[in-house]
Amino acid sequence: MNIGQAAKASGVSAKMIRYYEQIGLVPVADRTSSGYRDYSNTDIHMLRFIRRARDLGFSVAEISDLLSLWRDDSRQSSEVKRMAQGHIDELEVKIKALQDMSNTLSMLVNACQGDHRPHCPILKRLETDPEDEDLSIRPRRGAVDRRLQ
Repeated sequence: MNIGQAAKASGVSAKMIRYYEQIGLVPVADRTSSGYRDYSNTDIHMLRFIRRARDLGFSVAEISDLLSLWRDDSRQSSEVKRMAQGHIDELEVKIKALQDMSNTLSMLVNACQGDHRPHCPILKRLETDPEDEDLSIRPRRGAVDRRLQ
């Protein structure tokens, strides 16, 4: 099947399929005599695996590791469980950070009169550094792992 059909069958966009091929997450598809990509049922199965892993929030690097384990018949489930537990731990940290952000914003919104006056505690908080704020530059979470490129 061509890339459009593979995208529809797997739930992974054609653009992402090309990207996964480019970074080596999936093997480059065979080509038809006319040069079109030709995907097998096995390819579709692998793309669905990747889509489900992405839906659970695994990074491309983690998915690469999961694919390796999936293909290894001698794998130990303890390794897969360890990876999944590590991912849960990361998600819990992100959930706490998001909850802290929500709580702070809620407090600021409740403190804001939202009227015609210029005073706004939301803007005041954004312009003022709290005493204990860590101002070091932090990398964005969830970005693509460039080691795979």
